[in-house]
Amino acid sequence: MPATHQYEIAVEWTGNEGTGTSHYRAFSRAHEIRAEGKSTSIAASADPAFRGDAERWNPEELLVAALSECHMLWYLHLAANAGVVVTAYTDSPLGTMVMDGAGSGQFTEVTLRPVVTITDTAMADKAQELHHDAASKCFIARSVNFPVHHAPETQVA
Repeated sequence: MPATHQYEIAVEWTGNEGTGTSHYRAFSRAHEIRAEGKSTSIAASADPAFRGDAERWNPEELLVAALSECHMLWYLHLAANAGVVVTAYTDSPLGTMVMDGAGSGQFTEVTLRPVVTITDTAMADKAQELHHDAASKCFIARSVNFPVHHAPETQVA
């Protein structure tokens, strides 16, 4: 029987500025994301384009971050199994969301741009190949309905 995992978090709107949602500009989009057992919460808001606070995380950024994190964690796991010694991993993912005339929108793509530093030049090709394997295993990427592209770079320390 396949395993089932559930992820329960708490999202609390903290943006009531005294009159609730009495009109569109009367409230802040501020909220916090917490999970039991976590020592900190994530301060979040809407995208600044939608009256959000630019100093807080927004859902769109968190989705892009989740895709990047999932890929990285699978990649590091696969690298360890393959004998590829990774000493550094950074990513600057870029997500594209397109709005329609009705004010709705959707992501059309995300491009992950990981830069991986390895210790052995002889493993550079294998290090590049592992991105394909990580992409096929990432739970988050397998769950979205838009393409997740990969533009990896491998460096040797």
